[in-house]
Amino acid sequence: MSVTWPPSLWAHVSPPGPELPELEGSQEVDVAVIGAGFTGLSTAIHLREMGIPVTVVEAAEPGWGASGRNNGQVIPTLSRHDPAAIIARHGAAGERFVHVLRDSASILFDLVRRHGIEAEAEQEGWVQPVHSPGRMKVAERRVKDWGRFGAPVELLDGAAMERMLGSSAWFGGWWNRWGGHVNPLMLARGMARAALAAGATIFARSPVLTVAHKDGRWLVTTARGTLRARALVLATNAYTGEFSARLQPDVAKEVVPLLSWQLATQPISHNVAATIIPGRQAMSDTHGELYFTRWDARGRLITGGNVAIPVDQPRRLRPYLAARLQRLWPQIGEVTFDHVWSGYVGMTTDFFPHLHRIGPDGYAWAGCNGRAVALSTALGREFARAVNGVPDDELGLPFTDPTPIPFHGIARRGAPLMLLLYRRRDAQEVA
Repeated sequence: MSVTWPPSLWAHVSPPGPELPELEGSQEVDVAVIGAGFTGLSTAIHLREMGIPVTVVEAAEPGWGASGRNNGQVIPTLSRHDPAAIIARHGAAGERFVHVLRDSASILFDLVRRHGIEAEAEQEGWVQPVHSPGRMKVAERRVKDWGRFGAPVELLDGAAMERMLGSSAWFGGWWNRWGGHVNPLMLARGMARAALAAGATIFARSPVLTVAHKDGRWLVTTARGTLRARALVLATNAYTGEFSARLQPDVAKEVVPLLSWQLATQPISHNVAATIIPGRQAMSDTHGELYFTRWDARGRLITGGNVAIPVDQPRRLRPYLAARLQRLWPQIGEVTFDHVWSGYVGMTTDFFPHLHRIGPDGYAWAGCNGRAVALSTALGREFARAVNGVPDDELGLPFTDPTPIPFHGIARRGAPLMLLLYRRRDAQEVA
């Protein structure tokens, strides 16, 4: 199987990943992990740190899917739900999950430092400006809610936000000092190298077709090989149904893979760059049609967006997002994009991540809802603890049963049209 990488900035600038074999023949293993993105590789690293053997099977190459295609923002929150809502839904397990989520960015950056992973990692914080005066109530609620759990959050008025972002486009907001950003493909490839160095086995270019629990073991089947494992972690998120419709269809059909586009500008001159997000925080605001931007290590702004009618997106997005950047930061001048690429975001209808026990010593999850980088890395640690026998009442994993979306195919085709609803809501004030 050959692997074609998207035309992303990350694929252009990142060193190659490790050379990996395909899975051939039958093997007996202790733990099988499906997917070499952030969740799967984090699970593997943490298992090896516990001394537990682990084998990872990847359909393409480490970081080929969502983990290597995203904006690289490290955000220690969910997109919609804050601690009070999480605990109201999941009780004590939800409160433990809140602590995992609170620490998720630090879990990622600590892993990078612990293993010496080169990932252009910058832990300068994540900021969420509000795009209308009424939405300051959202920022106030989030600061109060996360502050109760010890998160390093701070409310910012309009003047403070203008100083932080170099733009008067927003009305204030809040930020979390533990957030930041990374080159996500470098991170995924670096995590793969760290897992291998710790003693994990990784097979690439080996799409898993089916998994089943038989005779007390998990049977993982590819076109050319099989694994029989004591424990299983399915770490495929939005790509669960992309290589095989038979790979846990209930999990695949509870998430809508929504195409998200990323764009990288040409390098910005130093004198102008010094006036745009001078502290180099990651930024994503309160628009439903999200405005998000961060610097890369070479002086490029990385932003992105989508269009309601999915036709010729790269051509249509370039002028649309160039105009947005010029509106937010008039000093930027002419905007030219060097790289335009896309990947799936796994969306759930309730905007919660769905975490599952799919059988004896078998675990899965889906639904990053645009918060995958920090969340998936932290979940890898929790899945490793689960595999290691940590009781449920000590895990930050609020397990639920898979809930497939009715008429999933129709929902998937119609999902881009939700952008029209978001634009309408974005124009409304919050009382």
